[in-house]
Amino acid sequence: MTIEIKKVKYLTELRGVAELADKIWHECFVNIISTGQIDYMVEKFQSLDAMTDQIENQGYIYFAVRDDDILCGYIGVKPELDDRFFLSKLYLHKSRRGRGIASLMLRKVFDEARKNGKKRVYLTVNKHNDHAVNVYKKTGFIISDIALTDIGGGYVMDDFIMEYQL
Repeated sequence: MTIEIKKVKYLTELRGVAELADKIWHECFVNIISTGQIDYMVEKFQSLDAMTDQIENQGYIYFAVRDDDILCGYIGVKPELDDRFFLSKLYLHKSRRGRGIASLMLRKVFDEARKNGKKRVYLTVNKHNDHAVNVYKKTGFIISDIALTDIGGGYVMDDFIMEYQL
């Protein structure tokens, strides 16, 4: 197992990440939100167009995660103007879970936050995604707030805001 986490620099890499996002979201969220909402959120936040806009216009940085040169996960982060670092996306294909890769991914996030001079990492996670909430708690994140966000299309995100002090 050789894990590489590298910044996405090219459109072809980002296209691969977007294709992986579609697969992961349809496996990961099927018991949490409706298929209609999954499709809507993938298009709005995880598609090639959405990710390209996030990088070009919103200050996001993406990292591709490879296991023995196979794309298996991705990270999307954004340095905020204050002392916070937003962990927008951290996803790993189900075939690679339980092998410590997600811990390496989180370590990369923390390292990037420190490189950017940040003191806190925060994220939003669906309140009903018990597995993810528990993983983040085990890592040291605490629930700092809740957010109910209208994302259009008749859908809302019902999330915990979790924070980690660096």
